[in-house]
Amino acid sequence: MADTNMVNEQQTEFGLSQYDAEEGRIIIRTPNFDFDTFPELGDKLLKLLSAQAIEKQWDADIHSWLIDFEDCQLFLRAEHYSECVWLEALSSGDSKQELDFLASLFERGF
Repeated sequence: MADTNMVNEQQTEFGLSQYDAEEGRIIIRTPNFDFDTFPELGDKLLKLLSAQAIEKQWDADIHSWLIDFEDCQLFLRAEHYSECVWLEALSSGDSKQELDFLASLFERGF
């Protein structure tokens, strides 16, 4: 019989890797992606969060999106070499309530 926790982990696409409340940063566990496939993954994540992209920017190895989540602006960033995706406040200390809420969502996984 399969372990229920293991089955749940396999079914969730997005989860919490780390939450640094002091720095205002949530590192998100995601499916594998590369530079070219992140836009699709990022759009899927925004749809799940009912968030909107305000501005999308990319450089040689990183996507930086300014997003709106419940009237709170955050950065969604993705670095393809490390396959790391994170949300961060525009400045530390901002958006703590929203980041706490998002961290709790990611902790449950979806």
